Amino acid sequence: MSKRREVQEVEQPNLLEDIFPYDRVPLITFDGIVREDIGGKVVEFDPREAVKRDIFITDTTFRDGQQARPPYSAEQIRDIYDLLARVSGPNGVIRLTEFFLYTAKDRRAVDLCRELGHEYPRITGWIRADEGDFKLVKDMGLSETGMLTSASDYHIFYKQKMTRREAFDQYIGVVEQALATGVRPRCHLEDVTRADIEGFVLPFVQKLAELGEQVPEHLQPKVRLCDTLGYGVTYPGAALPRSIPKLVYTIVHEGGISPERLEWHGHNDFHKAHINAVTCWLYGCDAANTTLFGFGERTGNPPLEGALVEYAALKGTLNGADLRLLADITRYFEEQVGAQIPPGQPFVGSNFNRTMAGIHAHGLRRDERIYNIFDTRALLGRPPRVAITDKSGVDGIAHWVCDFLRLEGEDQLRRRDVLKIARWVNEQYEVHERLTGISDEELREQVRLHLPERYRQREERWPDADDASPLG
Repeated sequence: MSKRREVQEVEQPNLLEDIFPYDRVPLITFDGIVREDIGGKVVEFDPREAVKRDIFITDTTFRDGQQARPPYSAEQIRDIYDLLARVSGPNGVIRLTEFFLYTAKDRRAVDLCRELGHEYPRITGWIRADEGDFKLVKDMGLSETGMLTSASDYHIFYKQKMTRREAFDQYIGVVEQALATGVRPRCHLEDVTRADIEGFVLPFVQKLAELGEQVPEHLQPKVRLCDTLGYGVTYPGAALPRSIPKLVYTIVHEGGISPERLEWHGHNDFHKAHINAVTCWLYGCDAANTTLFGFGERTGNPPLEGALVEYAALKGTLNGADLRLLADITRYFEEQVGAQIPPGQPFVGSNFNRTMAGIHAHGLRRDERIYNIFDTRALLGRPPRVAITDKSGVDGIAHWVCDFLRLEGEDQLRRRDVLKIARWVNEQYEVHERLTGISDEELREQVRLHLPERYRQREERWPDADDASPLG
């Protein structure tokens, strides 16, 4: 039995503020080195090194993100790209984004985005490893393009009807064509977590590294690891090809592709898209590919908003990115695009920091740090809110009313001040057997009826305020 521990009395609470600074995203700290057995060789990883590297986010909202929903108009793509650039900030936290080039609308969208003049995210294309497709990239004058280079035998044999050698030669041929014309290729190893790493992936990647030695640094081929069906896992001891730590290590140390030229593109089929992308950062892959709200093929991709918060948690800084603009993007998608953002979606959903539990509302009234993940008001423009149901209690109602009236500190109402409103709410459920939540509009009316002087003062001071909005 280990040493018996006794409760340690303290005069001041230990809030672990070095890890949970309320004015910033909580920090992720690491105790030390992780060890993995790769082919009988014990390899050490130090996750703390990820904090020192120039890790960044890439975006595929306009490529993979359009494969799971009705198409955007060219003007919508321009508007969303503009918002992405503003979220990213001047230092390129969101480093690049990719576009289809196949239709006239696709190409017009690229032109509209380029006219905005943003440095980040840089605009790149996406094509198949086909000479005809490559002509589209040249005609658009792009400096970089992704190209589909399927890696698993499922794709090579059954989709492309090729042998490994035929696929290898075709891929390398288009890569060489790109390099010869001054376009940087980014090879997308489709289905890599179900591929023969030694028999196909490494020979192909090593050839890319060899070609990279013959060209300037800005043309050296990149590699995107595509977890097409979400098979990647982070578990210690897991084997290739599904082990993310071992896959990244192998591509870097045996394949010869440096971290800044390596990117992860995942899917969420097994609920692992976000954690798999972040794990790649920790083990030596600098770029995590994402989409806004995780919209993407089938179950979607890692959500860009989640990657931004995780970036801040690892780096200890947002590096110029502005999370408050996520609310603007959410409004644009809901009002202009007609997309439905799940209410519980972290950081962007209407209910993500809205509680219905009375005990939680009681905690928020005491100190919002108790039930709010960080200062969402300052960092996201999203104050913690309360939704009223039969579970909200008097504290929940008091919190809602104070929020609506914009009362803080000593000006806040007490429980007895909202008892009439609380009785009305209770009557809805106990007498009328209501099965829906109380709307913001209904609560506003109850405030007007039972706290008329407070309501009048609020209307005089903020006549245009719309506190019923979940993004208020």
